[in-house]
Amino acid sequence: MISRRAFAAALGATVIAGTRAPGVRAAGQPLSMQTAWVYDAEFIGYFVAQDMGYYEAEGINLAILAGGPDVIPESALLAGKAPLALTTPDTTMKAIADQNAPFCIIGAQYQKNPLGVISLQERPIHAPKELAGKTIAVPPVNLTTVHAMLKLNGVERSAVRIVPYQFDPTPLIKGEVDATVDFVTDVPYSIGRAGKQAHSFLLYDYGVPLFNDTVTVTRDFLAKHRALLVKWLRASRRGWQENFADPGRYPKQFAGSWFKGTGRSIDNEIFTNRANLPLMSAPHGIFSMTPEAIEQHIGYFQSIGIRASRDMFDTTLLAEV
Repeated sequence: MISRRAFAAALGATVIAGTRAPGVRAAGQPLSMQTAWVYDAEFIGYFVAQDMGYYEAEGINLAILAGGPDVIPESALLAGKAPLALTTPDTTMKAIADQNAPFCIIGAQYQKNPLGVISLQERPIHAPKELAGKTIAVPPVNLTTVHAMLKLNGVERSAVRIVPYQFDPTPLIKGEVDATVDFVTDVPYSIGRAGKQAHSFLLYDYGVPLFNDTVTVTRDFLAKHRALLVKWLRASRRGWQENFADPGRYPKQFAGSWFKGTGRSIDNEIFTNRANLPLMSAPHGIFSMTPEAIEQHIGYFQSIGIRASRDMFDTTLLAEV
């Protein structure tokens, strides 16, 4: 059984390194974007925009750089590997607040973070309070967020046994843990393939109102290439709109290109692609960041001791898309 992240070791070095990908076109102003993970349905809208020529039509020669278990998107920004990256807002805002990192968030792919608590339908956990007395497997990178969720929901940290999680739902399926923390858009597929049914809830719905895959740039690049970033946002939104018109279409088309050699089935990609739609949809279009949502972010981070502020976000580019 291969879960969303556990299959990373099966990928070739070229994919993990994130060199130029299938369908990259040669014309236009060069621009590199660093993804948050390896090529899968989480990023399919960009693949659609690439292959359909939407970036080329905007005068952009885009290189999409794959992530992986050893790739930190913010590090790619600081190292100059890519001036644009998809990041998690908690690490990005903490880097700005604590390290004076010159970052600015200009859009959000996910309106609701897909990170959630996943249990089995036969032993469902419906809300944070039901985690008391249970064992939950949590990736080290998400420990701070899970601790915050417990505190915000009145659950003593000592009441919950937390063990490491390696992005493989097998311990949950075998009953070795009561729940895991992972993307609810993906892991339920693996659980279903094992003959079980998953139950889940989003951390977003219980006091952790975060975006995910936030579009982050360096302030220097924003100042010098604002028009280019607006064009990227426009082409990328168009790619996502085209993808979601028929979520089952493009995963099949990309079986021999973007998704080749990942170890994941195309059915898995279709499952994830469909599950992404309600978490990415927004009245004002994909990448939108409403004033209310930004204030929720600021309030959440301040509640856990991170000095968040409104100037970490710039929504003016979206107004031009």
